[in-house]
Amino acid sequence: MPFLLEIRVRPNTSRNKVGGSVGEPPRLVVAVQAPAVDGKANQAVIKELANAFNLHARDFTIVFGELGRDKRLLVDGDEKTLQGKLEELMGEPTLL
Repeated sequence: MPFLLEIRVRPNTSRNKVGGSVGEPPRLVVAVQAPAVDGKANQAVIKELANAFNLHARDFTIVFGELGRDKRLLVDGDEKTLQGKLEELMGEPTLL
C-alpha cells in the first residue's frame, strides 16, 4: 500500500536538505537549490527525497500541489520503514 507523504518545499536555497518540520499538521521540509520554474524544483525534490529515504525517484509520485510549496506524494515502499525514516527526518533542525 502506498505511503502518503506531506512536504513543504523551499526552492532557491543555498543547499539541498531534507529535514525538519513546519506547519500544522507538520510537514517534512525539503530545501532545494533549484528554482520553482518549469518543474525544476519538483525534479530536485523527488531526487532529494529518494536519497533521504534510500529509494528510487520512480517510487515517488506527486498527487497534490505540483505548482505549490505544500505537496502530497505517494511513496512506494514498506510503510513501517518509511514512517520510521519520516519521524527521524522531521526531528532534525529545520533549514529556514
